[in-house]
Amino acid sequence: MEPNVFDKVHDIDLKKTMEKSYIDYAMSVIAARALPDVRDGLKPVQRRILYSMIELNNGPDKPHRKCARIVGDTMGKYHPHGDSSIYGALVNMAQRWSTRYMLVDGHGNFGSVDGDGAAAMRYTEARLSKISMEMLADINKNTVDFVPNFDETEKEPVVLPSRYPNLLANGTSGIAVGMATNIPPHNLREIIQAVVKIIDNSVMEDRDTDIEEILEIVKGPDFPTGATILGRRGIEESFRTGRGKIKVRAVTNIETLPNGKSQIIVTELPYMVNKARLIEKIVELVKEKRVDGITDVRDESNREGIRVVIELRRDVNANVLLNQLLKHTQLQDTFGVIMLALVNNEPKVLNILQMLQYYLKHQKEVVTRRTQYDLNKAEERAHILEGLLIALDNIDEVIRIVRGNATAQGAKMELMERFSLSDAQAQAIIDMRLRTLTGLEREKIENEYKELEIKIAELKAILADEKKLLGVIREEILIISDKYGDDRRTAIGFDDDMSDEDLIPDEDTVIAMTNLGYIKRMSVDNFKSQNRGGKGIRGMQTIEEDYIEDLFMTTTHHYIMFFTNTGRVYRLKAYSIPEAGRTARGTAIVNLLQMLPGEKITAVIPMKEYDNDKFLFMATKDGMVKKTPMVEYENVRKNGLQAIVLRENDELIEVKATDNDRDIFLVTKNGQCIRFHETDVRITGRVSMGVIGMRLDDEDQVVGMQIDSQGDCLLVVSEKGMGKRTLIDEFKAQKRGGRGVLCYKITEKTGAIIGAKLVHDDRDIMLITTEGIIIRLSVDDISIIGRNTSGVKLMNIDQDTDITVASIAKVRESKSSDDAEDEEREGDSSYNESEENAESAGE
Repeated sequence: MEPNVFDKVHDIDLKKTMEKSYIDYAMSVIAARALPDVRDGLKPVQRRILYSMIELNNGPDKPHRKCARIVGDTMGKYHPHGDSSIYGALVNMAQRWSTRYMLVDGHGNFGSVDGDGAAAMRYTEARLSKISMEMLADINKNTVDFVPNFDETEKEPVVLPSRYPNLLANGTSGIAVGMATNIPPHNLREIIQAVVKIIDNSVMEDRDTDIEEILEIVKGPDFPTGATILGRRGIEESFRTGRGKIKVRAVTNIETLPNGKSQIIVTELPYMVNKARLIEKIVELVKEKRVDGITDVRDESNREGIRVVIELRRDVNANVLLNQLLKHTQLQDTFGVIMLALVNNEPKVLNILQMLQYYLKHQKEVVTRRTQYDLNKAEERAHILEGLLIALDNIDEVIRIVRGNATAQGAKMELMERFSLSDAQAQAIIDMRLRTLTGLEREKIENEYKELEIKIAELKAILADEKKLLGVIREEILIISDKYGDDRRTAIGFDDDMSDEDLIPDEDTVIAMTNLGYIKRMSVDNFKSQNRGGKGIRGMQTIEEDYIEDLFMTTTHHYIMFFTNTGRVYRLKAYSIPEAGRTARGTAIVNLLQMLPGEKITAVIPMKEYDNDKFLFMATKDGMVKKTPMVEYENVRKNGLQAIVLRENDELIEVKATDNDRDIFLVTKNGQCIRFHETDVRITGRVSMGVIGMRLDDEDQVVGMQIDSQGDCLLVVSEKGMGKRTLIDEFKAQKRGGRGVLCYKITEKTGAIIGAKLVHDDRDIMLITTEGIIIRLSVDDISIIGRNTSGVKLMNIDQDTDITVASIAKVRESKSSDDAEDEEREGDSSYNESEENAESAGE
């Protein structure tokens, strides 16, 4: 018996076989599994699911269909792999926290942000979302190539028409062999604006687009879960090179409860962070004692959104603890961008401009093919109509020919010969109904023919001119932007480790801070001048028993030095204070500064730079004063710096920047005022206590310190809204350490003094009540009267309530550009003008 040929053992080279097999496998994974196509941003499994759904007629206007049906169809027709991988891809496209613009509209349990899986596919239902219809639009108009499926019984698209840039809008991640991709999602409006920019440059100016222009339009990734991106360096790097690291931080807020405890509230998480695992990690850190001070962690999330509450012990600095959590948990995460996609079935790392260009090239092809298809259809129809019109013109002869023939075929041939018609035209005439002979029907045919002629001319014009073609793309893509575009969810903040100062315009800004420590930055336009005795406008939405305490003007690039009652100093750049509207409450200062428990800010100084010849002059509640060179405060650490040493129960109340040749005014609650030369106070170091500035009676305390350069009148305001101006010449200079002279006559009608400012005539001032009502007055409206008087009513305050004036602030409008130029010509007068103005704006 002859041995079976298949029983023969073949010797092969294992190394070569393994190499060949592995390379085949790797190529298959790279080209047909893990990486998205640059044109539609989809992997094969996603494309096949969407195509199956459109084939099933499973659109957004139809009822949901069982996912098992969709998965079965996809698997049986196009994707010969496991059902779980298909269902997994389907679920991912329906999760609002995974996909920025969801391609599938799911119905049922599709998992959660806590990492719970979706219900089994026999329970869930789905249909295409509205926006995925734009992915599939015109697919039946020969816009894309089709290839046979795995068993050659069906045809499937190589790529979808994708009428918006899905690769950038939704992003993707995938691990192939030897390479991976990780493209973040972006905002649809921004991405479409970028495509429109490329089109406009090409059409209007006949030039290519520069990547800089794209960076101006696309601010950065826009994650479905929101959160904040820190700094622009990572964004720029990944947009320019296709690779980069983007730091993403959760959105947190520190709230102080009535009982004095603080809690950190987390409302938005970085993209792809599992909330349940994050909470477990925080609990683990507490158990291992790596983080100390957390008393409770609760997940209060619901349908409205995420809310994780981290309760803290009373003695804990919430800011420091938050920083520890950011370091040890995924509250701060890094998104490693790798912009890898398939270009002509080859993996390539692309920058953002290249991605948009490849997308536009795809759109040109799609629209060209669609236009060609429409043109062919229109020409075919026009051809038929021409035949019908010929028949209608010669209807008697046509009837004679048809009746005179034994068969339809014979009649057709004779018609073709007699009227020089094509086969299709003759067939249409044979199939023509009698009703076509009516006048209306004939008119209909003629109108249709005219409209088709216009349409054919338009379509041919588009095919003949690339600029017209781009115009069509521009128009259609902008409609999609209007229809599906939404606001950014991910904010772009500043990275603590680097300065983004160059990206921020240097402009005037108003900073407001409340007694309970809420702070915000506002634009100058919010406040307009009113007349004396008015009611004022609401300047801030405050909580119970809170009121605005500090209100000053500065520029966004100034340092803001915060001095606290305990004699410590902290520092921020003005732009890092979050901007808010006029009535908004602002951000708790504990979110911005690492203050100690019980500390309260009592003085704020805006400062451009630290000058060798300048000093900081401080005054305390008990009348102590101190003068220290400004440069000693140059290196303020994140956790603050000791600014002055205080006696027991004393508090720092005011700090000023001076140049050592000024007169100092101290005003007390009970109406005493002392004026002395600054040179009377010797220079002492940063950690000294200073010297006595004013001797006080029992129960009296200093409420304000001013410098003579700040104005020529002393404006004094009392609790009940009374006030006056007194010329500073009425106060003679004396030695420091005296009791001063009377500057205000206090009566029951006036109440104690709450603030004193030196003012010039052309200035405005703001008064703020304990209820948060602000009035802005011109200083000119306030009478100038002698020292021993009570003044006039500045603000209408109801005498029967507990409401009083809480504080006063001077206002400075920004200088005109002419002033600024004059100042530059004068040389280094920066201190006298900008420094002092900024500094005096909020005393």
